[in-house]
Amino acid sequence: MAISYKKLWKLLIDKDMKKKDLEAVSGVSHYTINKLNRGENVNVDIIARICTALGCEPNDIMEIIPGIQAGEQK
Repeated sequence: MAISYKKLWKLLIDKDMKKKDLEAVSGVSHYTINKLNRGENVNVDIIARICTALGCEPNDIMEIIPGIQAGEQK
């Protein structure tokens, strides 16, 4: 099972934000943004900080992709 953050990147586009803007408003590090970009696991606290900053819920920024291992691309 893998996690996809494509919804997060689409939400940023819809809000006319860049990843750097997300770092600033959420307080999430550049390293963590890179982990999200690679589809790697992050702590639930990070997801909560991003959701709080963007005014959304976790299912608005991520989805579980069954049958694919973490780190694999679909």
